[in-house]
Amino acid sequence: MKSEITLQENIIKAVEALYGHTLDLNQSQVQRTKKEFEGHYTFVVFPLLKISKKSPEATASEIGEWLVANSSIVSSFNVIKGFLNLTVAADCWIDLLNEINAAPRYGITEAGADSPLIMIEYSSPNTNKPLHLGHIRNNLLGFALSEVLKANGNRVVKTNIVNDRGIHICKSMLAWKKWGNGETPESSGKKGDHLVGDYYVLFDKHYKAELSELKSKGLSDKDAEANSALMAEARQMLRNWEAGDTETVALWEMMNSWVYAGFDATYKELGVDFDKIYYESETYLIGKDVVLSGLDKGIFFRKEDGSVWADLTDNGLDQKLLLRADGTSVYMTQDIGTAKLRFDDYPIDRMVYVVGNEQNYHFQVLSILLDKLGFRFGKDLVHFSYGMVELPEGKMKSREGTVVDADDLMEEMISTAKETSKELGKLDGCTESEADKIARIVGLGALKYFIIKVDPKKNMTFNPKESIDFNGNTGPFIQYTYARIQSVLRKAAELGLIIPNTLKSGLNLSVKEENLIQLVGEYAAVVKQAGDDYNPALIANYIYDLAKEFNQFYHDYSILKEDDADLKVFRLMLAANVGKVVKSGMSLLGIDVPDRM
Repeated sequence: MKSEITLQENIIKAVEALYGHTLDLNQSQVQRTKKEFEGHYTFVVFPLLKISKKSPEATASEIGEWLVANSSIVSSFNVIKGFLNLTVAADCWIDLLNEINAAPRYGITEAGADSPLIMIEYSSPNTNKPLHLGHIRNNLLGFALSEVLKANGNRVVKTNIVNDRGIHICKSMLAWKKWGNGETPESSGKKGDHLVGDYYVLFDKHYKAELSELKSKGLSDKDAEANSALMAEARQMLRNWEAGDTETVALWEMMNSWVYAGFDATYKELGVDFDKIYYESETYLIGKDVVLSGLDKGIFFRKEDGSVWADLTDNGLDQKLLLRADGTSVYMTQDIGTAKLRFDDYPIDRMVYVVGNEQNYHFQVLSILLDKLGFRFGKDLVHFSYGMVELPEGKMKSREGTVVDADDLMEEMISTAKETSKELGKLDGCTESEADKIARIVGLGALKYFIIKVDPKKNMTFNPKESIDFNGNTGPFIQYTYARIQSVLRKAAELGLIIPNTLKSGLNLSVKEENLIQLVGEYAAVVKQAGDDYNPALIANYIYDLAKEFNQFYHDYSILKEDDADLKVFRLMLAANVGKVVKSGMSLLGIDVPDRM
């Protein structure tokens, strides 16, 4: 932020004038003064004691006195031990607000033709079941991370890898073939992904019954699994598919088409999209070729049963299976093939995988294998590892059909938002159509914000009821704050009040007003930090702090009823720019804000 840089430059001048020593910008960094102390910025002088050869208090006082005497930016200071708290002159805050007001996309850095190209993979669904709550966290984090990295001046390609082949897909196909009686999404009235998911659950039900029967005859768990006729049929179906059997491929294409239509509808409702979709059915053969090439070069080795492995003991890891004895691929093989295809398609500078933390080891191995194979992007891949999400009731299991379906959850959130909004009188005066639109924005905003505000690395519990509260650190609270600002601006326009391009200097601002400008000004730094740390939660929590600070200001100070005309337009400009930053920040998180509530 400009005022911080100017302040740092002045501190450098002060230290040079007082002690004949030149600091760089890193050594003159300031931080926001804690709320319990007076001042805007705090400079820590302890690292300077060797050059000042004085106590912390004396050093801080000398620097503070020099700044007040020689810098127009500092109006006063106070010292607490080695902490120099600086109060910035009121006109500097007016200059900062003018600067923010003049930038329609304040805090956002536009990408250029030569900006780094980052590919971000997220979603990665399986075509044997619909998207669930875990997928929601993945999609929301992947989309938000993409927008945040774009806002930091990067070119971004959003990509999805669809797991459309493998034994789990064959389980749904086999169950439909055995027990489906020709059922379709049209005949059942179900979304295609839900229908196919039902057959995945049905396979597991029959498989467990078969295992139970085998074990009742005295077989161990391991022997029962080895003698399962149902699982043997599923494995044979996978071999048939890989061999290109016409009937198996036709069934696969039909059921996958049902799932894709269902996924598209869910993605649209969730508000996420992709620039490029890859399919494992198209990448696994490339992966097999790369692995076999690595085998020929002695990078990998073959065991007696014909399976192909990588020996990673030199890397402090174990041996990793790459091709099964029957020649079929594993996930690692497919990821190697997908990586090669992506880097053939795009001149990617960085590849980011948004995948849960249970796959930390997988991506550690993938990075090593790609590097061993000679791909330059191997060492630099980023695994955006995030924690699991649960409901208050506990964990979910796809096979048992106990997952929280994404479509059902979104529908429930929208419905709850409408009921809650009506109870609180937020929809008074709205038509039914307007009420539905607002309920959708609020319901989905509540869901998205509650998930994104949590540090991605942490496991979390999603509480639908808590997320839709209009008070506290929630999406609806922020959305309502934005709508309140828009209401003020509409009333101002009706009164013929116009916000000037530039405010007059010499205004007598309150501490709360100065602090609010300071907070708005920090948006650019927060966006940068969120990009550097791969952490959209930083923006979510900053926007909450800004909304909370604005509401306190709104409670304490009149805007439209202020008698001083200059103060009135100042407060209007301040409110308008708070709104601008709230909308910008929420947009980076994929969250809409309503103009009316």
